[in-house]
Amino acid sequence: MVIGIGEGENFIASDVPAFLPYTNKALFLDDFEIAIVEREKVKVFDFEGNKKEKKVHMIPWSITQAEKAGFKHFMLKEIFEQPRAIADTISGNLSWFKGDGLEIENFNKVQIVACGTSYHAGLIGKFYIENLAKVPVEVDYASEYRYREPIVDNSVLVIAITQSGETADTLAAMRLAKSKGAKTLAICNVIGSTATREADTTIYTYAGPEISVASTKAFTTQLTSLFLFALWLGRKRKVLNEIETEEYFKELMKVPSKIEEFLNREKEEENVKKISLEFYKSSDALYLGRNVNYPIALEGALKLKEISYIHAEGYPAGEMKHGPIALIDESMPVIFVATESKLKEKVVSNIEEVKARKGRVISVINEEDEEVKKLSEFTIEVPKTLEFLSPIVNVVPLQLFAYYIADFLGYDVDRPRNLAKSVTVE
Repeated sequence: MVIGIGEGENFIASDVPAFLPYTNKALFLDDFEIAIVEREKVKVFDFEGNKKEKKVHMIPWSITQAEKAGFKHFMLKEIFEQPRAIADTISGNLSWFKGDGLEIENFNKVQIVACGTSYHAGLIGKFYIENLAKVPVEVDYASEYRYREPIVDNSVLVIAITQSGETADTLAAMRLAKSKGAKTLAICNVIGSTATREADTTIYTYAGPEISVASTKAFTTQLTSLFLFALWLGRKRKVLNEIETEEYFKELMKVPSKIEEFLNREKEEENVKKISLEFYKSSDALYLGRNVNYPIALEGALKLKEISYIHAEGYPAGEMKHGPIALIDESMPVIFVATESKLKEKVVSNIEEVKARKGRVISVINEEDEEVKKLSEFTIEVPKTLEFLSPIVNVVPLQLFAYYIADFLGYDVDRPRNLAKSVTVE
């Protein structure tokens, strides 16, 4: 529960964006607290009736950020805000990345807990941390972690990823880990939220307010934060030297402009929009990717399900023969994340298998990839970057694909049925 502190008015909500058009001052309630909210004042007590002094947090988001600014939906606006959000996340975290570091020490294992889209970010974070810092990582749905008796002690760092900082299952998982002695790190978008207050340390994502229920810029800024953390940890553990760290960082700095380049081209050519028009009446869709991009297949499928209500499945492409291949026929769109990677040849082989079964292939590729272009019915070209950074770029066309399909179907893109922005109850 969060209370917005206004001038001659106060607000009660479960998340900050609900009252952001009226005030950017927020007071967060902790468990076992009672608030009496009147027009001119707010009083907070514990359950024994003792008055409590609460800090009022200034949320660094402007009212204009919570407006559509000429876009048809908030989701579309937030997709196009991603270059700025990623750049802000990089610059906002430079103080610890380049200088002071993070206040966490002496762990030899990482456990990541999250829900929904944040869970997919965690899966990619596993690739980052294990490859760049050589620390073993487990990734759990927070709703499962909290009930499975996880093996945790003071040698474990638990990373809780949550856009709002108020997700009930993620908070419960983090609290369980802390009770067993684990160190905790929150990756969060909301200053002063419960997760940031309870974690030992926090990496903020500086995405600004995300109004649409379907997460877009929160996801790419979470990936940015996880990559920065993996680089920092790799350097700290001497897995990466200063030169290697700086080279990776320079490539990360180029990502916002690469996404902007793609979005500007999409504005002019409307390629993704045209492809979406071809498939918006589909009843099913299959998304496939490999290695660091298989979670992008999961995320692409989730976006389509969330806002268009079309059944979609995301899989590691190497698992295609273990079930999903049975679904493929001449009406099935199969979306491949097929940008340059060390497993590119295997992805090409998967595409050929889908074509042999008359599936309709849509491939996300790097520019001038003639090989995959010849095999695909439709292609979406994105700028080339490092394989580790490619998920941040590759997810953007999949977000747009889901958006346009839902819009063509006439659905309320920003408020899909049965879903809430912040899941604050179990």
